[in-house]
Amino acid sequence: MESNNKMLEIKSKIFDFFLSSSDFTPSTFLIQLQLLLKEELRAEQAVITLEDRPIYRRQSAVCEQKVSYTLPVNKGNKMEKVVIPLFREGNTIGKIDLHFLSPLPLPLDSFNYLSKELSTIFQHYNKFIHKRAQEKKYEELYKITSNFHSEMKIDTILTEVIKLLQKMYDDFSYLLLLTSDNDGLQHLPIKKLDFDDSNLCAMNAYVTGNVQYENSIRDRRANIYIPIKGGQGVYGVLQIISLDATTLPEAEIEFIKQIVDAAGSALENTQLYQQSKQVISDLHLINETSHQLNANLRLSEITTFMVQKILTSFEAKEAAFILFNENGAEVLPGSTLFFQQEDVCSYLIHIEEYLLTDGDPLFIGDLRVHKRLPELPFCSCMIIPMPVPNGLKGACVVTHPLPYYFSFEQFKLLQSLIHHSTLAFNNSMLREELERYVITDYLTKLYSRKYLDEKIERSMDDDVCGTFILLDIDDFKIVNDTYGHQIGDKILIQVANIIKSNLRETDIGARWGGEELAIYLPKIDLELGEGIVARIIDKIRKETEPSITVSCGISHWNKNTQDTPRDLFHRADYALYKAKDQGKDQLCIESSDRHNKIKS
Repeated sequence: MESNNKMLEIKSKIFDFFLSSSDFTPSTFLIQLQLLLKEELRAEQAVITLEDRPIYRRQSAVCEQKVSYTLPVNKGNKMEKVVIPLFREGNTIGKIDLHFLSPLPLPLDSFNYLSKELSTIFQHYNKFIHKRAQEKKYEELYKITSNFHSEMKIDTILTEVIKLLQKMYDDFSYLLLLTSDNDGLQHLPIKKLDFDDSNLCAMNAYVTGNVQYENSIRDRRANIYIPIKGGQGVYGVLQIISLDATTLPEAEIEFIKQIVDAAGSALENTQLYQQSKQVISDLHLINETSHQLNANLRLSEITTFMVQKILTSFEAKEAAFILFNENGAEVLPGSTLFFQQEDVCSYLIHIEEYLLTDGDPLFIGDLRVHKRLPELPFCSCMIIPMPVPNGLKGACVVTHPLPYYFSFEQFKLLQSLIHHSTLAFNNSMLREELERYVITDYLTKLYSRKYLDEKIERSMDDDVCGTFILLDIDDFKIVNDTYGHQIGDKILIQVANIIKSNLRETDIGARWGGEELAIYLPKIDLELGEGIVARIIDKIRKETEPSITVSCGISHWNKNTQDTPRDLFHRADYALYKAKDQGKDQLCIESSDRHNKIKS
């Protein structure tokens, strides 16, 4: 009767612990049970020994299925020991060692009843623990899945998987075998899964999508390979490594497979999300570029805008737009500094040869191994041909010194970007060419008289001085009558070329009419202008074929003269006729003071 009451009291307190504990673990249960048995049975010591708790380890029974009693060894030692077995379905699952000072608090038969009741409690305890463990596992699975979908980052997904597995199954090691490059994940146990990998089990798991097992009895090593797969494909393999050949039960493998499947779906969703973001970004880039290019920009403005967009969007080091014609390569203004160097032509020759022979877009990860372009000082290179007007060849060249810097997706995006911008380039080139035709004499390629008039008017508003020259070919009618009008045209072209080669970019050479040509030198005083004209006259005399001479009339203005363009033209024309009257092949100067006197 006493043993029944004692057992009821023990069971009552055990159930109270089950119901009241919020942080219930196997360890806390065993510690509380040991304290409870020690207190209720007035034992000096109570030690519970179970088979190793991880249910996937097999060990031999720790004791027999009956109570054993041990008497004190000598008279001085009054400690008595009772071993209570714990069993389930005929199998021993552990024991309780109780140490008492003589005499025992209960009859020895009562301990058999205690063994039976405690074994029943432990059976309920095991079911409770198993149910609690299942709940915790699926709580962790829910939590990790929520993190997957909230973060949408590959780094977070893989980190969460490894952390959870190491937390729940810390006796194993893990390795992620992934098919994609993951340079930013060095903190994780990741290895690239190559298709020529000698690990056949890993490859079988990847190809078949099924779990693969590998056991090495000699090395006492076991491996489990679980494919990381989503709805559209397999993205890698999780390798579970056991260094002592410990095996996981099928239920645990199935749970890990659920974790890995959730990770695979999350990886797939993350990649799709990132791809959709990239597509949106690419479309935004193309739309923004097209919108900007529709603003009737100058060619230099278009080039500058496109180069900056490419440098920003592709993180390129150098970018250029190049035109190739019969005179060589022309790097458009706005290209990066490398392509504007004087010695860049030696590199552009290789690009031109490639365009002339192949003509296809070029995407190279490492130019050092390319057969035709090994001398270019880059590694990564993208060359996109561009159709341009008048049969010319054009190209956009984008480079970076690091090998394999650009992705193939970036290459396709660049092709699309250039395709959408080519029309704007062509329109701008045609518009500027038309503008040049309007302001340029067709034969001599000098500026038109109208353009010259506008530039002189603007200069007289903005500058402090300027020199104007009228130039007439001597005896040009005799040249035409003697050699023919074709030679006469060639003489005009030769003189025009000599004039252009001796002027600055800000100076203006124009065809005034017939065999008369004009030169305007903004911000040039009379003395310096006279020297420039004398040099041109001398070169015309020496370099034309057949040799001809010219007569020149010079006029000058400054802020003190208050001249108009008409006054400037009138004085230069007067000086030109004066040069003709004095024997030709010479220049004459008509100053403002002198002209005013003549007019008066």
